[in-house]
Amino acid sequence: MIAPVPEDIARAIAERWYPLRPHAEQIRLCQSTARYRIVAAGRRSGKTERAKRHIVRRAMAVPGHYFLAAPTRDQVRSIFWDDLKTMTMSGLFETRPYESRLTIPMPNGSHIHLIGLDRPQRMEGISWTGGIVDEIADVRDDAWGKHISPALDTVDPRRPNLRAWCWLIGVPDGLGQFYELFQRAKTLPDWETFTWPSSDILPPDVIESAKRSLSAQQYRQEYEASFEGSSGRIYPDYGDANTTTETILPHEQLHWTHDFNYTPLSSCVVVVRGDGVLILDEIILRSAVARQSAMEFCEKFSTHKNRAIKLYGDPSGKAGEKHAQASDYTEIEGVLRANRWSVERCVATAAPAIKDRQNAVRAMILTADGQIRLRVNPDKAPWSHRGLLRTELKPGSSFLETECDAQHITTAIGYFIHHDYAASRAPAPAATWRAA
Repeated sequence: MIAPVPEDIARAIAERWYPLRPHAEQIRLCQSTARYRIVAAGRRSGKTERAKRHIVRRAMAVPGHYFLAAPTRDQVRSIFWDDLKTMTMSGLFETRPYESRLTIPMPNGSHIHLIGLDRPQRMEGISWTGGIVDEIADVRDDAWGKHISPALDTVDPRRPNLRAWCWLIGVPDGLGQFYELFQRAKTLPDWETFTWPSSDILPPDVIESAKRSLSAQQYRQEYEASFEGSSGRIYPDYGDANTTTETILPHEQLHWTHDFNYTPLSSCVVVVRGDGVLILDEIILRSAVARQSAMEFCEKFSTHKNRAIKLYGDPSGKAGEKHAQASDYTEIEGVLRANRWSVERCVATAAPAIKDRQNAVRAMILTADGQIRLRVNPDKAPWSHRGLLRTELKPGSSFLETECDAQHITTAIGYFIHHDYAASRAPAPAATWRAA
């Protein structure tokens, strides 16, 4: 084992390949003497990059066992593994990284362990010197109190007065465990809080692009590092500015999107104009099946000139197709084609996460820079209007929806918008409408 590397040399090595520009709050974080440091910072704002460099510097300077943790093993590997091997120059030493164990041994006796907190008990059994938990908002609620914190209190008999340090870093996500830890850290000894927005780091054009593609609430949360609670409504920005008296024109292509709840069986008809979408009709049936909804559609739009239609909706509607059985979609497509419609199915292989679907709709309702790209005709699509206006969260949840009849049509709307407009799937187009 060789001697520890002096601090200035360790810093130079850690930042040799990936230099970061100075940032006052990040420097304060690295220089803090608090045992626990909790960071709420904007997306892509350098918190993870600072974490990589800090852990390498400390491992070089003070021999011991260090950890980098994330919500899952695959996640921690993708975030840290390749960069850590480069920063530690592990390929130059006789003892190489243990790929299967995600551990990097260092010449001075230090070890850096990558740990997935999908099994938080992986933290147990090692006398830690220090470590960092990334994406703390997505870590299991019981992981900190039941596994991580107790593991940090394990005393190394060689250094009985040393207590392991820990950073908890992430992007705010509602008012869950991360929020509670951040607020509590402001009053606890040996804890310190740190926060900065993405605009401190990212170029102005990237920030403006985010404002165009995200809802105001989501932008504040993800780019301004604001802990955003909910007013109870799923779509609090939806209102009069999102209504229209427009109707479907004969030449327009129809986009028909579904939620296959038995009652009410809910679907709405959307048209795309410019860079925005208009919900201008809907079909709501009680105690009905997909074929009946298709028959209703064909009757309602029997004289429509543009016979090309795009189908969207719940991926569960494809059930049975792998076994050559008729699904909800094949039933609908059969009725449509029999009535001279040309059909294109636009259905994802799996349902999007509920939060992702909701955020996609919010970003169409109102973006952080005041753009409106979703409007509803309340007379032609009253359930859609009512659902976006009234659907609420379940008490205590940041994303689960209270069961009500109008909730199903908002789910159908979400499938269409997430498929064609979600920020994670495609660049957001410029807006057609702007809020007053």
